[in-house]
Parts: sequence; C-alpha cells; structure tokens
Amino acid sequence: MSNYSLIIFDCDGTLVDSEVITNKVFAQMLSELGIFMTPNEVFETFVGQSMQQCLAQIRQMADEEPPSDFLDDYHNRTVKALEANLQPVTGIHRVLEILEVPYCVASSGSHAKMQKTLGITNLLPKFEGQIYSVHDVENGKPAPDVFLYAARQNNVSPAECAVIEDTPIGVKAGINAGMTVFGYAAHTPAEWLRDAGADHVFDSMADLPGLLKEGISNA
Repeated sequence: MSNYSLIIFDCDGTLVDSEVITNKVFAQMLSELGIFMTPNEVFETFVGQSMQQCLAQIRQMADEEPPSDFLDDYHNRTVKALEANLQPVTGIHRVLEILEVPYCVASSGSHAKMQKTLGITNLLPKFEGQIYSVHDVENGKPAPDVFLYAARQNNVSPAECAVIEDTPIGVKAGINAGMTVFGYAAHTPAEWLRDAGADHVFDSMADLPGLLKEGISNA
C-alpha cells in the first residue's frame, strides 16, 4: 500500500520524452538570434522553466527583445518535431496501470502543449480532468504554486503528496510545497537532483511503484 494520497507527475521528461527534442529546436532558434548554445547547455539553462521565464533570460542574453513571433515560431517548430519523434517515457504506461493511488500532472508547460504531447503518446486519457499548468497559478517553478494547486484540487494535503520531477527547478518546487520529491534521473545527472533536495533519486521508471511503497511521506 502506498504512503501517499496523490502522485503528481511533471510532464516533459517525466511522462513524455520531449526534452531532447525541444532542446534541439530551442538551441537552433537561439543560434538564429546570435546566442550559441548546445542542446545540453539549453537543458542546463532553461529546462523546467516557464516560457515567460525563458524569454526573460533570452532578453538578458541578447540584450534586446526577442522577435515578436518567437513564441509562435517555437510552438510551430516544436509541434512538427514532436509529432515526428515524440515517445512516452519508457515504462510509464505500465506504471500508471499499477499505481494504487490517484495521480495527476502539474507542469510548467501550457495546457495546449500538454494536450499535444500527452495526446501523441496516448497518455491523455489517463489524465483526464487531472492536468494542471503553471498558467493556472501566479508563480512558476521553483515556486510551489502549481503543485499546491494540484493538491487543493484533489483535497489532499501537501504532506500526503509525492512529486515526480526530472529537473532541479521542479525538485525545488516540490520541496517548497512541502511534498516528498522523487527525482527521475534518466537524462538529468542524479547529483543535480540530490543537490536540489530530492528525497529519492531513481533512473528507471519501472522502479517507481516500488519506491512509492517504500518512501515515507511527510504526513
């Protein structure tokens, strides 16, 4: 039996293997602005942040406003790349089938983006009515707002929640929310997640159900 009353998944990199794809698109678009970064450097700098937070960083790096169509262009390019290449995180479908407690997704991405990525990977039906975006709250990660919002919508206390995150920013948001955080280290260095405060770190999604049973909540 699980120690938790609600499992809160991040989306990109935790449910869908989108980070590598979108980082390549983002790196290409930055190079067109004269900002040269590898996809790995894009991951280190921007991953886990909302697009508004990313735009603020781009303004600082370029010392000028990005093009007015930057977001629309990024959306169009990523949709095309995701439709061609996106896969669910290995093992996530099986994990969702055997979880013994309710679960939801709470992401820095928009509702439209999650509808697209979860739809492509056939995960959307599993999260019907349980999709929460940073656009629903005032502050993005590492603020705890979106996780606390998800908990309130499910009438669950933060201490009874487990957060599944793959980025240091997301881990910090979960810790700031007073939740137990499981850091998924398939693509992120495990030490980054530990340094951010993750209570547990794992690199195979197949291990998650067992870890949730073993993990001790803050309740």
